[in-house]
Amino acid sequence: MSSWNLWHGCTKVSPGCAHCYVYRRDGEVGRDSTVLYKTAEFDLPVKKKRNGEYKLTREDGTVYTCFTSDFFHPDADEWRIDAWKMIKERDDLDFFMVTKRPERFTVSLPDDWGEGYPNVHVCCTCENQEMADKRLPVFLKLPIAKKSVIHEPMLEKIDISKYLEEYPGQIVSVTCGGESGPDARVCDFDWILSTREQCMKHNVAFSFKQTGACFRKNGKIYKIERKLQHSQAKRANIDFDPAEKEG
Repeated sequence: MSSWNLWHGCTKVSPGCAHCYVYRRDGEVGRDSTVLYKTAEFDLPVKKKRNGEYKLTREDGTVYTCFTSDFFHPDADEWRIDAWKMIKERDDLDFFMVTKRPERFTVSLPDDWGEGYPNVHVCCTCENQEMADKRLPVFLKLPIAKKSVIHEPMLEKIDISKYLEEYPGQIVSVTCGGESGPDARVCDFDWILSTREQCMKHNVAFSFKQTGACFRKNGKIYKIERKLQHSQAKRANIDFDPAEKEG
């Protein structure tokens, strides 16, 4: 696994953004936007060693892209042109990005994009039902080779059954997770299980990523330390892999 945060900063667009870690780490708590700027990592995928070999290699794993911003933020429209060129050049690497802005996907899109670069995986965030119903009808019509959905921070029970049914095979996986940080809102285990049931019914991979800091199970609220949020989710042992089911 490797990361490529080619620009930094963002603008809040929905309830899931309220306690975003980007603002916490920048000391901008309470603000609705931060200044977007290119980072020193901007050209990381095409940087080379003295011997001419790329610094990033296939062995470094999936390149988690733009996780301290949104790849489709409007302030990065010009920068994204060069970003796509680098992604195309490094077709030996797999790039994974998460967005709350699927409606902006086609801005600055390369002319040769076609049905999507095979090495690009885009994940759409849907933290509540309103955002699922707003974003998924747009997202699922986009020409993207690999699509997934994440409910994080999951703020309520979310029903995406109709999208899984209407667009079979479009969503390769769904992930759920609670919210971290000192002001974390509650995440209920029943919401997680509901999404899992929807995925199992439609044979879509499911994973429970993290409990969040304020986790409710069987009506009781647990305050969970940051270092334990991922491991506690893993201990629930509720991930679903269709390939294992078929095996």
